[in-house]
Amino acid sequence: MRYRVLGGTGLEVSSYCLGTMMFGSVGNAEHDECVRIIHAALDEGINFIDTADMYSAGESETIVGKVLKDRRDDVILATKVHFPMGEGPNRGGNSRRWIVREVEDSLRRLGTDWIDLYQVHRPDHTTDIEETLSALTDLVHQGKIRAFGCSTFPAEQIVEAYHVADRRGLQRFRTEQPPYSLLARGIEKHVLPVAQRLGMGVLTWSPLGSGFLTGRYRKGQALDLSSGRPTLNPARFDPSAPRTVAKLEVVEQLVAVAEEVGCSLPELAIAFPLAHPAVTSVIIGPRTMEQLRNTLKGTSVVLDDAVLDRIDEIVPPGTDVYPPDGVWAPPSLTTPSLRRRPADSRAAS
Repeated sequence: MRYRVLGGTGLEVSSYCLGTMMFGSVGNAEHDECVRIIHAALDEGINFIDTADMYSAGESETIVGKVLKDRRDDVILATKVHFPMGEGPNRGGNSRRWIVREVEDSLRRLGTDWIDLYQVHRPDHTTDIEETLSALTDLVHQGKIRAFGCSTFPAEQIVEAYHVADRRGLQRFRTEQPPYSLLARGIEKHVLPVAQRLGMGVLTWSPLGSGFLTGRYRKGQALDLSSGRPTLNPARFDPSAPRTVAKLEVVEQLVAVAEEVGCSLPELAIAFPLAHPAVTSVIIGPRTMEQLRNTLKGTSVVLDDAVLDRIDEIVPPGTDVYPPDGVWAPPSLTTPSLRRRPADSRAAS
């Protein structure tokens, strides 16, 4: 296992980060098995665990906590805050009120006194970024978190947060956690260069393209929608959808590249983000012990320039074969009223 320093924190983390989104009712509901998977990952040299309060409504954090009670000093622990946790208008978001409340719940579920990396899971257009950074800075001073970062923020908001922190004397985002895969390279345009310039660590998610880079879904073959990711969102795997067709076309070309390299498609997919100089660690999200073991077989795979050039020919740098699942969309695009003048105003003009 290779290790890299996470941004400017001084923390050395494994190049593979164990993601735990699939631990709990959404994925693997067997707590004992999930605990065994985490222990096995730690035994193989992974020292970086990423979870979130909203994964299976807190269940994932509870599972991770069962491991931490014996191995807390072995783990660089990351979790997140933002998404709603229960009913009510103020039980989510990036406000001071919610952050200082929810960090206590995460600490309780995780069974620890501190979180190494506390991440803001998505932007919140209703909250001033200074409010968020101020609350997080206070948590660092209180010793409840060691550093904080953001997840799936666009480049312009990362830059804005950096300058607000600088002007107000607040601590800044040390990391960014974006989606990045052979099928989704959009962050190469702005997010990764910005992270490099600001000295941020980057831990990327969805290296397997929501399952399309596992090798399980192939062109000309019936898609198995009975288990795994397709059960969470079947529409993403609709074989008649143009996006699905485009993904499968590219997958066939990438399978050929993997065969030339002498590795599996998943091994190629996970090695790809780690080839970028901005990337610190790639998040893997096994649901079973078998998936973990198969993933760890690729830790020694390193892609040379010839292979990366071949990949660039198939999926040009900075392009997305499809918009990554789960990314943040600005309200200016999702809320029509924000880009349309009132009807009476338009009529008057």
